[in-house]
Amino acid sequence: MSAFRTARTTPTTGSARTSRVRSSRRLAGAVAAALAALALTACQDGTGLKDNGAAPVTDAADSPAASATPGAPTGGRGGSATPAPGSATPTGGAKTGGGAQAGSGAADAKAPSDQAAAGGRVLCNGSNTAVTVQPVPRPLNHMLITVRNTGSKTCDLTYHPVLRFDEMQWAPTARKDTQPQAVVSLAPGESGYAGARLSAADGSGEGGTTGRRLTVAFQGTTPHSSGGASATPALPAAGLYYDSSLEVTYWQRDVADAIER
Repeated sequence: MSAFRTARTTPTTGSARTSRVRSSRRLAGAVAAALAALALTACQDGTGLKDNGAAPVTDAADSPAASATPGAPTGGRGGSATPAPGSATPTGGAKTGGGAQAGSGAADAKAPSDQAAAGGRVLCNGSNTAVTVQPVPRPLNHMLITVRNTGSKTCDLTYHPVLRFDEMQWAPTARKDTQPQAVVSLAPGESGYAGARLSAADGSGEGGTTGRRLTVAFQGTTPHSSGGASATPALPAAGLYYDSSLEVTYWQRDVADAIER
């Protein structure tokens, strides 16, 4: 009986061992196949495995938006197109964040008059000064032009006055030797001066006539440019005699520099 039992159990033990070997081989084969599949996947996309199954991370240069043609719209959700940076809007102009078109004038440079006002200085002219003229006994045949700042800001007298009697078609010359070192600036209430020789004392001038109306024009920041409104100061009842030798000085701060030359 003992021998019979031994003969019956021996094949069973060998069969179980064989089954375990086969199972191990099948498991090893499955693991190898899985590893091969993963390796193949890593080789195909070049990214390798990611933690927790996260999608592979790509460089910005590989993204569809970066590879799109510059200026072309990129697709958004729902099939709508979003204009690329720098491309025109449907209305034909780029928009700012506030809805105004770029270049609409909001950031335009200020006009010259606004710039002068922002700096607290303006040009002297007929709108912010009081202008008077008067003949002087010496030098002979001369007159004095006085400009007083009646405004609330400092104003600049640039270059020299431009005089015109009645309908005179020519402009008197300015004496270069009277040009000051700097522009004459007048604080509110201050005065500046210019002198004018009306006629030659020796009678050498030509085309002498009597002026009944005088216009004093002011220059801008460049020679012979407009400095603003002109002035028409009152003249003596008899008028002022002048001839072709009429000339003016540059604007001066002192009366002596305007007429005693």
